Amino acid sequence: MADNAKWYVVHTYSGYENAVKATIEKFVTHRKMEDMILDIQIPLEKVTEVTEAGAVKEVERKIFPGYVLIKMIMTDDTWHLVRNVRGVTGFVGTANKAIPLTEDEVLAWGMEKREIVVKYNVGDSVRITDGPLEGYDGDVDSIEPEKNKVTVVVSMFGRETPVELELDQVEVVKD
Repeated sequence: MADNAKWYVVHTYSGYENAVKATIEKFVTHRKMEDMILDIQIPLEKVTEVTEAGAVKEVERKIFPGYVLIKMIMTDDTWHLVRNVRGVTGFVGTANKAIPLTEDEVLAWGMEKREIVVKYNVGDSVRITDGPLEGYDGDVDSIEPEKNKVTVVVSMFGRETPVELELDQVEVVKD
């Protein structure tokens, strides 16, 4: 059932984000709904601040003040549980319909990480498994795991052409 879980954005009174998170976690535990509401996040970023005295300190700041992100399976029960928490003004969406975040938004905000195991190295022969060049073979020119990118040199129309792809769009060619 957890496959049906999606990330939703809940609007809260400003400054109530931590209280809303704690209250929802408490309700979930008491009502034994851990299989329905899987994760609650308040996106934070580390910021270096310089005080008037010239001291440098690192602080965490909310990326989206007034919002809490919840990974849950949307049912009438879960909707009412979250909606009736003190400090929650509603879900982001239209009227009474909460709209889940897209997978790209979830990845961009760092809520979930897709771990891709790279089974090839620079110089290896690979086959493109997805996209417009699917089926083409080439050699790995560079790998940038932090950007989820690999550059493959493909021979097209008698010319060597570098193509930038995502790490999971290629596989090693078996001899």
